[in-house]
Amino acid sequence: MSFQLRREEVLDGAQLSAMLEESPARAAQAILLAAGQGIVDAQALLGQILLDGRGIAQDQPLALRWFGIAAGQGHRMSRNMLGRCHEHGWGCVADAAVAARHYRMAADAGLDWGMYNLANLLATGRGVPEDQAGALELYRRAAEAGHAKSMNLLGRYLEQGRVCPTDLTAAHDWYRRSAEGGDFRGQFSHAAILAEAGRLEEAVQWLDRALVIGNVKFLQVASESLADSPHPQIRAMAEAYRQRLMVLTGEAPALHRA
Repeated sequence: MSFQLRREEVLDGAQLSAMLEESPARAAQAILLAAGQGIVDAQALLGQILLDGRGIAQDQPLALRWFGIAAGQGHRMSRNMLGRCHEHGWGCVADAAVAARHYRMAADAGLDWGMYNLANLLATGRGVPEDQAGALELYRRAAEAGHAKSMNLLGRYLEQGRVCPTDLTAAHDWYRRSAEGGDFRGQFSHAAILAEAGRLEEAVQWLDRALVIGNVKFLQVASESLADSPHPQIRAMAEAYRQRLMVLTGEAPALHRA
């Protein structure tokens, strides 16, 4: 028998998110009902599960529509997700300029993810004129709001002295904070600083953490960088990164798939 919810049993966004972790299909039905009742967090969740195909058939154009509905009610993350959809062509034709407009609205509303995503476009000149100073300011704002990925990129600007004075002490502190905040690139950056300081055991521990959560693109670049390290302990991590990459891309030898 299918799970049904009566009107008076509509759950709030936090309850729906918890349900989604336990039973995606059951949660999807509850999310549909709540979204239809105008609960904005449910509308945002519906957009996300339609985008991911989690507990419901994937439908990116419909996901885009629900993100738009939620964003129209002032939901900041849905506004950011409209930007993501337009940047990557999820349910629409990719258009970085349209993505930038949505990211800017999310950033102006105070959303750290909106600041980060807009900064990425400004830093690379996609959809907007390249503006390194503007990107740095947004990364700084997001980092100060607790956004771990922005912390790492702020550290990079400070380390390299791009459109700002070089400040290695501040850069290293932001790398550490990014690492502790759970960003795998921040963990890699922090490990590099620790290795340079001769704190190799600590560096390897952070490289292990980054290895577990890093994506394919990161693992590809990181494995090559690790292989060039002057430290044997760090070079040994390059092989672990390559093995992890092979697993994620389905290229692992049979003996690693048991």
